[in-house]
Amino acid sequence: QVQLVESGGDLVQAGGSLRLSCAASGITFRIYAMSWYRQAPGKQRELVATITSGGSTNYKDSVKGRFTISRDNAKNTVHLQMNSLKPEDTAVYYCHADSPLNYWGQGTQVTVSS
Repeated sequence: QVQLVESGGDLVQAGGSLRLSCAASGITFRIYAMSWYRQAPGKQRELVATITSGGSTNYKDSVKGRFTISRDNAKNTVHLQMNSLKPEDTAVYYCHADSPLNYWGQGTQVTVSS
């Protein structure tokens, strides 16, 4: 059974930092690209960052230089380090195992107060 379990969401002041984690089970983690998405109230879910099986990364323009995605294949975990957080980063953040698996975690709430 595939499971993606996110953790690390919290309420933080603007300028602060958070580290999100996603623990995967039931998949051969190392062969999949993994992504973080987010969805703010009333908005569509959007791609934040992706890390390929080989470790290459891509980021949404608005988070470049502030967020870092990483993976630990030994622990079947993907992380999202978020620094210099802004109120507009407030959203539910979802972990996603990319194609062909295409599986979502349940999400973790990040709230950034101004």
